[in-house]
Amino acid sequence: MPELPEVETVRRGLQPVLEGAVIARAEVNRPDLRWPLPERMAERLTGQRVTALRRRSKYLLADLSSGETLLVHLGMSGRMLVSGAQIGTFHHDHPAPQKHDHVVLHMEGGARVTFNDARRFGAMDLMPTDRAADNMLLKDLGPEPFGNDFNEPYLAGRLKGRRTPIKAALLDQRIVAGLGNIYVAETLYRARISPLRLAGDLEEGQVRALVPIIRDVLAEAIEAGGSSLRDFRQANGELGYFSKHFQVYDREGEPCETPGCPGMVTRSVQSGRSSFWCPACQR
Repeated sequence: MPELPEVETVRRGLQPVLEGAVIARAEVNRPDLRWPLPERMAERLTGQRVTALRRRSKYLLADLSSGETLLVHLGMSGRMLVSGAQIGTFHHDHPAPQKHDHVVLHMEGGARVTFNDARRFGAMDLMPTDRAADNMLLKDLGPEPFGNDFNEPYLAGRLKGRRTPIKAALLDQRIVAGLGNIYVAETLYRARISPLRLAGDLEEGQVRALVPIIRDVLAEAIEAGGSSLRDFRQANGELGYFSKHFQVYDREGEPCETPGCPGMVTRSVQSGRSSFWCPACQR
């Protein structure tokens, strides 16, 4: 599932096409994705200007001139692809309609934004912009990793006394928004912390170090266009290249990249999910 860097990459790709532009016609080709789509969705989108395109955690939020906000979650295989517009140095012509093109936004000026989702685990919702923070998908989210509210004292307070593994704590969207399996693995490797360590047992210095490391990992991933493992594509259809820089994720059995470390990357299963780490240098 796309994590914060992938969703931010998509947002940045869509921004030049959507923000400030009018949806000339919205095309909704099925009644549901993971959940039922909003009533009269095509009608409510058609003719509206996108006043801002934001991201909250792993969700895209398009504020509309109608006073509503369109929420988009990409799910496991969702893609939002732009055609008929210049993105950077590339111009993508409109492709032939595809089987899984579930929602298509035809923009004034000829651009098209297509939401394609083969597995239909994605979601869309429409809600009043001034009450967006109360949406069931957003209301319990923790602070954004790049925001001022996410800092060393905050994280120390949230981890204090917790008897869950640090990996599970960092994956908890109520503690910090947007982190997923990939970037937690890379963060804990750089911090030299075992994913099996209990969050409440971390030393003060280790907790302090996590905040800047989380930000560094996410910033580098955004710069690389996210990570493409299976289905993720940027808005221009290109792959994300941070996967070429993985130090532990999906590298089971390979040598640890820490200079002088004799360890090998291993895979452990925690709550049904794979954890990749080096037992020799992550303690």
